[in-house]
Amino acid sequence: MKIAFTTSDRVHINTHFGAADEIDVYEISDEGYKFVETLNFDDQLQEENNESRLAPKLEALEDCTIIYVIAIGGSAAARLIKKGVTPVKARSEEEEISEVLNKLVKTLKGNPPPWLRKALQQKPTNFADEVENEATV
Repeated sequence: MKIAFTTSDRVHINTHFGAADEIDVYEISDEGYKFVETLNFDDQLQEENNESRLAPKLEALEDCTIIYVIAIGGSAAARLIKKGVTPVKARSEEEEISEVLNKLVKTLKGNPPPWLRKALQQKPTNFADEVENEATV
């Protein structure tokens, strides 16, 4: 599964979701994790209204399961959840991405808490996927 982090230094979870110019994405399993990519939004964030600034982030994060942030607005959080992405607030701006990833790997090896089990459940399918699934049944 993919996990994303809002960060300004690629070490700490230290950026508000709406203000994040960069979001680092990692692939994680019970065997470990690896860096996938840095999503860069600095060019797209010059838009004047909040709605147009959020759209590229929401679209880019569709294949992620969880995003860690230092803070997030209610509207953005609701829209992420609707897309099957669970926003999680970091404990502080000093919390390190590697620390969270290592804890998640250990948790995945054991018995994940209810919030993580829910986040791991299959994401909602879109209409095209549902039609394709029905055709193969």
